[in-house]
Amino acid sequence: MISFLDLAKLNNRFRNDIDTRIKAILDRGWYLQGEENEQFCEHFAEYCGTKYALGVASGLDALHLIIRAHGFGGGDEIIVPANTYIATILAISENGCTPVLVEPDLATYNIDPDRIENAITPRTRAIMAVHLYGQAVQMEKIWALAKKYHLKVFEDCAQAHGACYQGKRVGNLSDAGAFSFYPGKNLGCMGDGGGITTNDEELYTKLKAIANYGSHKKYHNLYKGMNSRLDEIQAAILDVKLAHLDADNARRREIALFYRNHINNPLVTLPQTYDEDAAVWHVFVVRTPRRDAFQQYLTAKGIQTIIHYPLPPHKQPAYAEWNERCYPITEKIHAEVLSLPLSPVMNDEEARFVADTVNEWQG
Repeated sequence: MISFLDLAKLNNRFRNDIDTRIKAILDRGWYLQGEENEQFCEHFAEYCGTKYALGVASGLDALHLIIRAHGFGGGDEIIVPANTYIATILAISENGCTPVLVEPDLATYNIDPDRIENAITPRTRAIMAVHLYGQAVQMEKIWALAKKYHLKVFEDCAQAHGACYQGKRVGNLSDAGAFSFYPGKNLGCMGDGGGITTNDEELYTKLKAIANYGSHKKYHNLYKGMNSRLDEIQAAILDVKLAHLDADNARRREIALFYRNHINNPLVTLPQTYDEDAAVWHVFVVRTPRRDAFQQYLTAKGIQTIIHYPLPPHKQPAYAEWNERCYPITEKIHAEVLSLPLSPVMNDEEARFVADTVNEWQG
């Protein structure tokens, strides 16, 4: 079986360095807000090109904190792609804001910038750009709209660590960027973890306090905060892996290019990219109207696949009030997408077997 993502194989490449860093943490006996976290955040900010980075407990917390730190709440609207993973929308709802869903571009699966302006109202406060599947959103029109309507721009970078737009990495394309370090991400830890990047010192200082019970100084609480911290062990693991992120993304691009050059089944639609630097191929998502049959075929051939995602947010029971809405492009995507195996530890033979097997499918 060709696994979708072999996490053990992926992480074992760095086992010695990780073991050394964890042993040092155990010897120090300091597990939160210590030197490992400080070092990783410094390195991650440098990598993203931002002035500041903050480690938090998860990608969802990162999104939640960004919105909360801006003071947005009841009656405020935030524009978000209709086909995003539900965490993006949950963060908006958790803050009492209203998610305003906008259809994606069918070619890139990212929010369609040409559809955003029609969704803007006097209550709109921000646009949440989601770099879905590992491809950076084309931000030029979003920046122009934000300037025209005096809106904030946020990034959900959970699937796009290292992707670039106009020479800048994601996380440095907005007022603040949110990252997930879930184990399966391009930069993943060995548990839950998240991060926030920004160039705004005042915002960073506020975020840092809110994430730590609303406190800058122990037992003195300036805000009604929360507990969302990246622990020392996860920070150390991420710091080790960060040094290899560009090489891993380069390998992802090699496999993605191989797939795009060698898969030629007319029944299967391949993903597109407008710029090779913009895509880090967190997942390689293809489409076919007979998705379920296609997945069963690949499983029978020994190829593990995953559906990202079977149900769009507006059809989830959690948002029953939206269930009667119709977003045809989003619904088409969710009904047809299937992610093929792609990871830095796949070898050429495995990639060729996947491509050949896809080409042999007759529907």
